Amino acid sequence: MMDGGSFTTPDGRTIGGVLMEMRNITLRFGGVVAIKDISFDIREGEIRAIIGPNGAGKSSMLNVINGFYHPQEGEIWFRGEKRGPMKPHAIAHQGIARTFQNIALFRGMSTLDNIMTGRFTKMKAPWWQQAIWAGPAEREEVANREVVERIIDFLEIQAIRKTPVGRLPYGLQKRVELGRALAAEPKLLLLDEPMAGMNVEEKEDMSRFILDVNDEFGTTIALIEHDMGVVMDISDRVVVLDYGRKIGDGTPEEVRRDQAVIDAYLGVPHE
Repeated sequence: MMDGGSFTTPDGRTIGGVLMEMRNITLRFGGVVAIKDISFDIREGEIRAIIGPNGAGKSSMLNVINGFYHPQEGEIWFRGEKRGPMKPHAIAHQGIARTFQNIALFRGMSTLDNIMTGRFTKMKAPWWQQAIWAGPAEREEVANREVVERIIDFLEIQAIRKTPVGRLPYGLQKRVELGRALAAEPKLLLLDEPMAGMNVEEKEDMSRFILDVNDEFGTTIALIEHDMGVVMDISDRVVVLDYGRKIGDGTPEEVRRDQAVIDAYLGVPHE
């Protein structure tokens, strides 16, 4: 059940008002239309899945949300204000963080140092103080490190905190990347295929951490994921794209029963 201010999930959780709204978004690359007139919202405190076949426009939509791409048509509203064209670093300062389909970590740096890079939006001391690690910069560094250590504990990666991430197995690298995004303390966390390439056990661990991030930190999450079992288990609402258009939007159960979604993506025959 949904109204203008809240959304009640089938399991009884109450989701808040609209955090981000995409209104009639169209994105073109030359003559290719990647996204065509798509509208949907993301509500405070929910896990919002974006699904669809390869080439449906999912990653393009995520790139629009965090400023890598700028749509030719439509409006983006965040926290009640219309957002103009912005660079990704400015959007990060607004409180939007993300992970990537292909891991984008500093492979020669330790787990701790990689997650510390996620605190850049919180660092206010002038560069010269940071260079000599003096005064406010020293206090800021200590405070940021305390936040990062709590994230390391939360993600259960204490044993690899000093290990260069290039030496870690794939599943742990994905967890470190999640930690780096969490270090920014985002209002909206974007996850681009967080389960890609994982085995069953790694997927179970990542699903648990995503749910815990949402529950314990209250972080709103929008994710792209191809594993429909995961999507149906952890999402509050699902928007479905196909060939750059929206073909479905609703709770997991509503989407599962939507014949247009079945025909285009889920592959279940007509009843």
